[in-house]
Amino acid sequence: MLGRFPLIDGHNDLPWALRGRAMEHGGDPGQVAFDLDAPAGGLHTDLPRLAAGRVGAQFWSVYVPVSLAGDGAVVAVLEQIDLARRMIARYPESFGLALTADDIEQVFASGRVASLLGAEGGHAIAGSLGVLRMLYALGVRYMTLTHNANVGWADSATDEPQAGGLTAFGRDVVLQMQRIGMLVDLSHVSVSTMNDALDLAQAPVIFSHSSARALTDSLRNVPDEVLERLRANGGVCMVTFVPAFVCQECADWFAGLKEFTASKGLDVRSFTDIRSVEPEWTAAHPAPHATLSQVADHIEHVRSVAGIEHVGIGGDFDGTTEVTEGLEDVSTYPALFAELLCRGWSESDCRALAGGNILRVLRAAESFTGQAT
Repeated sequence: MLGRFPLIDGHNDLPWALRGRAMEHGGDPGQVAFDLDAPAGGLHTDLPRLAAGRVGAQFWSVYVPVSLAGDGAVVAVLEQIDLARRMIARYPESFGLALTADDIEQVFASGRVASLLGAEGGHAIAGSLGVLRMLYALGVRYMTLTHNANVGWADSATDEPQAGGLTAFGRDVVLQMQRIGMLVDLSHVSVSTMNDALDLAQAPVIFSHSSARALTDSLRNVPDEVLERLRANGGVCMVTFVPAFVCQECADWFAGLKEFTASKGLDVRSFTDIRSVEPEWTAAHPAPHATLSQVADHIEHVRSVAGIEHVGIGGDFDGTTEVTEGLEDVSTYPALFAELLCRGWSESDCRALAGGNILRVLRAAESFTGQAT
């Protein structure tokens, strides 16, 4: 089935994982070596597993941590774009750069993984609309407005509110993104920011890797009242596989880990700080497990609230250390679709979920370019 239409995943952090490995050994981000021909320990993504998972297209995240700001964040995001594009070019038989919805379909038809870029965190533009426009020129097709911390012009879901949603400049950012055809990604942002962006948006928005808050009470998930707004907006919520976002027991465990991190005087918005104390926390509090069935529950919930036209998939592989049972790496997508077929989903439903919905959103963004007011 996934050979007949593309499976388009909204978020994969492999470029940052590769950068991290190079930096651990004193490497230069501009000299990261690529060896994706065989599985590598600690990674969720490589060429054989992408093929086994029938991945048709992937948004590669060009993420930079919130510890970087200003010029440092801009340099880092440019380095990540360079890294991702070099990775794509390193394997021309397996990857093809995609800048449009038509590109995705053409690369998929050639038997390769259509590769798009998504910037994670508005801090990467350092308050400059010019930088934003240049990211688009370099191939970035969505930007997540915030990551784990506020950016001054938009509030994050996991930081103390400052702007109350979007500031005047934040509204300018959203409008500029839609003018140039860049998707507005509302994963990681506060509910106030979600609603402010939806109030402004004249083209569809996305959540590149978020699940349903009604099922798992995590600040990173999307409440039903926002999912309902996606119907009118035309947007898509791409359900993620991160255990803390799909299983309440895992969410509670992760909340405890963050409290433990804070008790050590560390920054709970920093993945590096959290991961530094995770072994100690886990030794005393063994991590619970999320299941593939729970991910399917989130997909079905988003469908029931927003509609079949407004649900997608954003696994967040290589952006999490914990994985869901049955969805341990990029080879496992067929198992999720098998579960949905067993639940009565039609092939038409699966086509919409897998990639039809995000293709529609991309085309809407492309057609809207230059029209935003």
